[in-house]
Amino acid sequence: MEPVIEFCYLRPRKDSDIPLPCYMTSLSAGMDICAAVEKDLTLNPGDIHLTPTGFAIAVPRGFEAQIRPRSGLALKHGITLINSPGTIDADYRGEVMLPLINLGKIPYTIHRGDRVAQMVINQIFQAGIKLVTCLDKTDRNTGGFGHTGL
Repeated sequence: MEPVIEFCYLRPRKDSDIPLPCYMTSLSAGMDICAAVEKDLTLNPGDIHLTPTGFAIAVPRGFEAQIRPRSGLALKHGITLINSPGTIDADYRGEVMLPLINLGKIPYTIHRGDRVAQMVINQIFQAGIKLVTCLDKTDRNTGGFGHTGL
């Protein structure tokens, strides 16, 4: 059964010109999300800006919406999300906001309606939590960052 995500414009008179997220191809994993900025927004290198989308969503119980960068925008211009991926929980009903950052070397301008992120819907499971006095040993055990690259 595929989940149904409900969308709601928060300011219908103001933001209904912004397309709702949509899949750009029949096999796309993510729906492109457009910026609902009121006027052009220039991100200088290193700038972070919480960018509005103009909509809220209702994600069904047992699912999450992950907000991810658009690969072309990240590769060509260094525009990404500071908390990638971001998670929208099933009980959140506020505006979907995009914390964009410019990791590029030159300023980048976001225009109203630009596709700036993507949303992927995933099934989630809440794990049980159990306190124990020790954990089982594995071949890796405590080998951390870069341990398999030696």
